[in-house]
Amino acid sequence: MYKENIFAILSKSVILGAITILVCAAAVSAEDLPQPTASSAAISENKKVLTNFIGESGKLNIEAVVKHFEDLYRSDSSMSQVELTTVKPSNQRTLRMQVWTQGKEKVLIVIQAPAREEGTATLKVEKNLWNYLPRIKRTIRIPPSMMLASWMGSDFTNDDLVKESSLTEDYTYELVGRSEKPDGWLVKFDAKPDTVGLWKRFELIVSADGQIPVEARYYDRKGRLARTLYWTDVKEFDARRIPSRLTLIPEDSEGHKTELVYLNIDFDVEAPDSMFSLSALEQKR
Repeated sequence: MYKENIFAILSKSVILGAITILVCAAAVSAEDLPQPTASSAAISENKKVLTNFIGESGKLNIEAVVKHFEDLYRSDSSMSQVELTTVKPSNQRTLRMQVWTQGKEKVLIVIQAPAREEGTATLKVEKNLWNYLPRIKRTIRIPPSMMLASWMGSDFTNDDLVKESSLTEDYTYELVGRSEKPDGWLVKFDAKPDTVGLWKRFELIVSADGQIPVEARYYDRKGRLARTLYWTDVKEFDARRIPSRLTLIPEDSEGHKTELVYLNIDFDVEAPDSMFSLSALEQKR
């Protein structure tokens, strides 16, 4: 399976605690990372009411919706508290994380709980990705070929977490029309011929007003349905109405699912460049 590679194996080892060398070292505490403060001007600018994406003709403004969807959880910078729960027939595991972003190029994810995983971190800067394992005090660089690998043993990939692919650059898209189940609009995305990735295409259903994603179905390179992603529990975070719960269900693993829940998001915060560096990732705390 495509998920089984060095990074996936190492990540799963961190979670399961199966490697004895992981037992002895200290973990990084996310509390010791710089805590960004909100920029009042940026927040004021961000707290604008979302525009309606339905044109005078009554049809969806596809260009506006695609850009909105791609930037739904993004801003110039952000800080969020997230819980990631992986459900399998034999067990269930929950990670609590703090996530910082700066534009589209920089992401820092630090696991805060459970205690045995505390300090495990993922850093993305432009096209570079690293995973820090505090118990062995080692940083592993993740090559682009592993962007589609499982992240921390979940059903999400590295690319899902750091959003390396671009909808506007890597896919062509078209409005198919209205969707009945669930109610909304259906948009089809087809991967461009030179796009490297798992998905040949995916189908996105957005709400009737075009502002909220509802469901996405991902098809592999052979055209088979591979996974379905659901957005639910719409809440307001920092004046944005967005789904707080994402549930990913793979087609090839019965009884498996991964849920990502946003507990809080602050947009347009002050996140210094020094946060997104290997030295900050590796420094002893």
